[in-house]
Amino acid sequence: MTIKKLSLVLVCLVTGTLMAQDAKVTELLSKNLTDLPNKEGLMITVEYPPGSSDPVHRHNAHAFVYVLEGSIVMQVKGGKEVTLTQGQTFYEGPDDVHVVGRNASKTKPAKFVVFLVKEKGAPVLVPVSDHAR
Repeated sequence: MTIKKLSLVLVCLVTGTLMAQDAKVTELLSKNLTDLPNKEGLMITVEYPPGSSDPVHRHNAHAFVYVLEGSIVMQVKGGKEVTLTQGQTFYEGPDDVHVVGRNASKTKPAKFVVFLVKEKGAPVLVPVSDHAR
């Protein structure tokens, strides 16, 4: 590969990395679940800009995902990677490690709603280090 071609490839890679933006999370509803001690329901939307992805994480909650627009790729440790489109769903359990969460498109945004049943006051997302995967 010539220096010129290598330089072009590196510029494309760096530009793509710089253009990838973080997901936007918006809380829609939080409700104490009085018949489930110390539990709450939380509903959020997540908007992935083109090329956006999440770090490896867990929710320590039951998470029910519904895709509103675009296409997303999801996978929990030990499960299959799946690509979901508008109207499709995904589930993560309290013990699952979310190893893949990203927009399937580099050019179009994606948006989904997540309903979580979790410990009251617990964080929505807990990062997982490499050794804990």
